[in-house]
Amino acid sequence: MSGQNQNKIAVFKAIANSVMAQGSDTMFGLLGDANLFMADEYVRSYGGTFIPATHENNAVLMALGFAQVTGKTGVATITHGPALTNCLTALVEGVKGTLPVVLLCGDTPVADRDGAQNLPQRELVLAAGAGFEQMRSLDTVTVDIATAFRRARIERRPIVLNMPRDFMWQETAAQPIVHAIVDAPTNAALGTDLENAVGILAAAKRPIILVGRGAVSARAEIVELANRIGAPLATTLKANGLFQAEPFGIGVHGTISTPAAVDTILASDCVVAFGVGFNRFTTVDGAYLEGKRIIQIDTQLVEIGKNAQIDAGLVGDPGLVAKTMIHWLDEAEIPSSGFTNELDETALKSPHPIEKTTQTEGFIDLTQALMVLETAIPDDRILVSDGGRFMGEAWIRFSVAHPRNFFQTTNTGAIGLGMGQAIGAAHSGRGQPVLLATGDGGFMMGGLSEFSTAVQTKRDLIVAICNDQAYGAEYVQFTDRQMDPTISQFNWPSFAEVAIAMGGQGVTVENAADLDKAVQAIADRDGPLLIDLRIDPALVPRMQF
Repeated sequence: MSGQNQNKIAVFKAIANSVMAQGSDTMFGLLGDANLFMADEYVRSYGGTFIPATHENNAVLMALGFAQVTGKTGVATITHGPALTNCLTALVEGVKGTLPVVLLCGDTPVADRDGAQNLPQRELVLAAGAGFEQMRSLDTVTVDIATAFRRARIERRPIVLNMPRDFMWQETAAQPIVHAIVDAPTNAALGTDLENAVGILAAAKRPIILVGRGAVSARAEIVELANRIGAPLATTLKANGLFQAEPFGIGVHGTISTPAAVDTILASDCVVAFGVGFNRFTTVDGAYLEGKRIIQIDTQLVEIGKNAQIDAGLVGDPGLVAKTMIHWLDEAEIPSSGFTNELDETALKSPHPIEKTTQTEGFIDLTQALMVLETAIPDDRILVSDGGRFMGEAWIRFSVAHPRNFFQTTNTGAIGLGMGQAIGAAHSGRGQPVLLATGDGGFMMGGLSEFSTAVQTKRDLIVAICNDQAYGAEYVQFTDRQMDPTISQFNWPSFAEVAIAMGGQGVTVENAADLDKAVQAIADRDGPLLIDLRIDPALVPRMQF
């Protein structure tokens, strides 16, 4: 009996050990009475890195940003009750963004029925669309942790592991385990569906290939197919940058397409879509699909035809499907469509035109400022975009080298989620600078206090605030109806001065000379840098979404 007791350790130690055993050496969180000993053990005994957030929502957002950039499962931890309610928006963002995250969440002891922090945590988690996993007993501690990590990877959404607070100082003999995760079987589509798709390609005169985030890993095979059929290559916003180096890569397909890309899309007669969800922004409410034959390829049957009327649907690994299509086109000696021969490569690479504006004293032109920053910030940057009226301009002026270097934090349509995800991305270990494009409202809502976290953890983070001193979308709705927009406007403090007070660097940009100072600050930065772009709310470029 005494030998068995010697093998037992406190549950908080077993949790820390088991999380590290999953290969997770970075944890984001906010301490409370239900998780503080676990987090301390994770750092002191197992060498993990713990990043303390100032708000629970941002802790989960950091884990989401980490998962997006690294491709690993993000890990966050919080205490119980209101700590969980503070995370609901981030959980929904993770569900909609299909990102694997495990949230180690404390729970009020069952016996403490009247505890102030006692809330129906399972119901809250399920309402957000996230997965819920209960730590069931002292004997199942490590199994339950391994199950949560397995579910996060397979289900590609946040999984909340509910950890009763009263377990923490009890003892368990459970040893860490890691569940094997078997990838979905890779296969190429066969049969009449494939024959139909190849027949459509054979008849197409002006095909275009559209690729979403779900097929980014098949880039080489899809480029080979595009060259075989003479098709230009487009991406969804989330796959932005995938074909930047290809001669007939036309950029994003949808509401932010360049004029030359729009002409190409409208001229096409067939869309071959790999890993694309066909949302209304990608299709411009269906207008970009009208009159075209649609071939949709996805690894999930449930996605085929869900948001668009298609002519052929193929379920299979995107790379193998592309290779199979090439094989049968060659077997049938189907010639290339020659569509790319009709296109002007130089025109396709032309940037969006610049709107002419009347500049106001004390404000910088937003487009001019973003274009200067685009050149000044290293090309290998990771771009994180918060939500707001500015975001369309940021998406078209800032480039990225690969889809994993870009993500927008507006899966829920919210603002204020960017700073947390940017900090998570900055802890990815990839050594790349992170550029956060945010609005002033979003920064005040979710970024101001967390800028201090970036300073304390010494991240290479550049925050570009598109500051119109207003909730811009609401400002526009008032002014479009010739109404007074005052209620949507604010007199914020100097963001640059606040950044400096927090120990970071800050520059206010109101004119071209200030913009030069910002460029120099980027070159000289040795920690988080905030650039406050003061812009006239009446002159922000209008984008249609």
